Amino acid sequence: MPARRACNVVMIYPRFQANTFWNFTEACKLLNARYPTVPLGLMTVAAMLPAHWNVRLVNRNTEDVTEADFAWADMVMTGGMINQQLDTLRVIDLAQKHGKPVIVGGPDATSSPAIYKAADFRVLGEGEGIIAQFVAAWAAGERSGTFVAEKFTIDVTKTPPPRFDLLKTEHYMYVGVQYSRGCPFTCEFCDIIELYGRVPRTKTPEQMLAELQALYDLGYRGHVDFVDDNLIGNRKSLRIFLPELIAWQEAHSYPFEFSTEASLNLADDHDLLELMRKANFFAVFVGIESPDPDTLVHTKKKQNTRRNIAESVHKLYAAGMFVTAGFIVGFDTERLSIADAMADLIEDAAIPVAMVGLLYALPNTQLSRRLEKEGRLHPGHGRMTEETGDQCTLGLNYDSLRPERDVLLDYRRVLERIYDPAAYAGRLESLAAMLDRSGRPLELPVGDRRRDYVSLEFVHALLSRVPEARDPFWNVFKTCRNKNPTALRLIVALMTLYTHLGPFSRFVIGEIDRRIAGIDAAARPAGTSVQSNVAALA
Repeated sequence: MPARRACNVVMIYPRFQANTFWNFTEACKLLNARYPTVPLGLMTVAAMLPAHWNVRLVNRNTEDVTEADFAWADMVMTGGMINQQLDTLRVIDLAQKHGKPVIVGGPDATSSPAIYKAADFRVLGEGEGIIAQFVAAWAAGERSGTFVAEKFTIDVTKTPPPRFDLLKTEHYMYVGVQYSRGCPFTCEFCDIIELYGRVPRTKTPEQMLAELQALYDLGYRGHVDFVDDNLIGNRKSLRIFLPELIAWQEAHSYPFEFSTEASLNLADDHDLLELMRKANFFAVFVGIESPDPDTLVHTKKKQNTRRNIAESVHKLYAAGMFVTAGFIVGFDTERLSIADAMADLIEDAAIPVAMVGLLYALPNTQLSRRLEKEGRLHPGHGRMTEETGDQCTLGLNYDSLRPERDVLLDYRRVLERIYDPAAYAGRLESLAAMLDRSGRPLELPVGDRRRDYVSLEFVHALLSRVPEARDPFWNVFKTCRNKNPTALRLIVALMTLYTHLGPFSRFVIGEIDRRIAGIDAAARPAGTSVQSNVAALA
């Protein structure tokens, strides 16, 4: 039998658009990291390739791909999300100029395959369902093709552990793992159910503990994010997994702290919250979207209705987990200004980090299909432009029912209010008063880069980067240290995020002001100056 031929694969994770909410550039610098988190998707695909293939992983957000990488490679694999689209196309072009065939996959290629027609291979859908076919085609000598996985059929209990050994963990603020895929809800604007379905599929406890053990054995200690679309989508499985996770954490002296994403109805389940406390979860991202019940019903976010949202958030604080949350401006049901109601909710709930964006119709969603049918979707709605940004600056890729100028003014008002330094500090102080960290390990393990968070040296370095927030932040630090010292590290961590969020909010406000100025200029009669318009109003 002839020997199997090895294949050298360079996996290249594309750069995200610059000036986005999630890159936390200044916070990374303060923590001596290069990027917030890891390319988990490519690491998982790497584990699906034949064992005799050789793999290198290059993350263009943390390092450059080299001439030596291309010289070594037989093929290049790449792909990512919509905010990586432009750099994915650059990677395809760069690799082909080096004479290397390119395989592209990931969520954006799956949603918008036509954009990636230049790639030699397109591997679309969940990798477990299609990688074997691609590998067989490659071994047979094929050098182009498209492979499409059947939707929602993948048995994730057979998914191999990601190739954590490919990582340079020191480059990242935290590491991700995935327990489940899919979400039971039907939010109109979300592409998760289009990509992964409405029946959450979960890995086994044995799989997850093996992944955590692999991280542990590599020497990693610290923050681990469960990147699930909705951790509580399959509560029955989660209730089986969490006790085993708790036992593993106890046996290993709590090497990890966990964050995740979940729907807000998590607040209704006291027993589950207690299990998450014991497992050492410390943060949850929730999609709140809007304070308006009509909007929540219209966009199929019904799980956030029939509840006091602020009180639900406070229940998570009582379980020792702080909340970051998503909000959206631009829904059709916003008949009047939503700005102050949204900012008031963020203040009442004491949510320091609120990702507020303009509504963006993602490709292949219920929202984009409806807007296209109504003739309101802008041409090229799924294509990124050379402008840097994300939904914070590039949103409203459709004709809004309210005047676009009014929507932009609302959005500007929310950002101006919630990322004012005093307002942010006020929410931190309210959070510190509610965050119950009892029953948690008192110290982080050796090797966790966050051990220095509460040192005066770190806090002074932090405050020097945000002079506009120095006094209110220092007051919050002193108050929390005196009244709730067990919460102090998390409060300082949230202050650290402001080193990005404060400047970023001001950048976004500037971009929104330019969009408003463009609308105003287009509305002025030809030959009319700004000064004459002002004089006419006087």
